Amino acid sequence: MKENKYDNKQFFEKYSQMERSKKGLNGAGEWSELQKILPDFKGRKVLDLGCGYGWHCKYAAENGADFVLGTDISHKMLETARQRNSDKRIEYQCIAMEDLDFRAGTFDIVLSSLAFHYVKDFEPLAKNIAMWLKKGGEFVFSVEHPVFTSYGTQDWYYDSDGNILHFPVDHYYYEGKREAVFLGEKVTKYHRTLTTYLNAMLQNGFMIQHVTEPQPPEEMMDLPGMRDEMRRPMMLLISAKKSQVP
Repeated sequence: MKENKYDNKQFFEKYSQMERSKKGLNGAGEWSELQKILPDFKGRKVLDLGCGYGWHCKYAAENGADFVLGTDISHKMLETARQRNSDKRIEYQCIAMEDLDFRAGTFDIVLSSLAFHYVKDFEPLAKNIAMWLKKGGEFVFSVEHPVFTSYGTQDWYYDSDGNILHFPVDHYYYEGKREAVFLGEKVTKYHRTLTTYLNAMLQNGFMIQHVTEPQPPEEMMDLPGMRDEMRRPMMLLISAKKSQVP
C-alpha cells in the first residue's frame, strides 16, 4: 500500500498553510533555479508526476504546451489543482506514478516536483519514464537532497537552549525507508544516494544536462529559518534529455 499522507485532513490543512501552497511557484524557494532548466513547452505533450496543486501543469500550459497530464495519488491535492489550476489543455488523474502505463514515446516532456523521495524503487520508474518519452524528450525533476534525507529525521541538532548546532548526516550509503517528520507529522520517505539518481538516468539512455543544488533566493532570506537553509542543501534539481539514438 503506497502511503498517501496528503489525504489526511489534518496533514493537508498544515500543508495548505505553507508558502508554496498559498503563493504557488513564487512561494517555492527552488523555483527561480528550477525555472532556468525547464525546456520549451510550446507544442509539447507533458506528463507531471506527483503534480500536487498543479502549479507546474498550469505553467506548462501557459507556456504553450498542447496537452498536460498531471498525476497524483492524493484526491485532496487534485481537488485543489482542479479549483486553482484548471485549463482546457490540462487533465488530472488520481493514480500512483508507479502504477502508470503508457505506450512508448507518448510524451515530449516529463516533470516531477518533490515527489520521488516518496517512491520506494526509483530505478524501474526511471526506466518507465525513458520509455514514455519520445527520442530527444526531456526529463526535469526535483527531489529532497540525499544529504537532507540520509539520517531520516530531517531536523537540526539543537543545544540545551534550542539553538541550532548542526544538521545530521548519517547512514548515507544505506538506502531505503526513512521515518521523517514533516509539518509535525510522521511521514515515510525513501533515501537514495546522488550516485543512484544519476546512474538511473545514465543507464536508461539519458544525457544529463543540469545538476543544481538550489540556494534560497535573496528575496526569501528574511522568512523565518530561511538563512539556516544556507547551511546544508535541502533540494536537488536534475534535467536530462533522452538520447536520439536507439
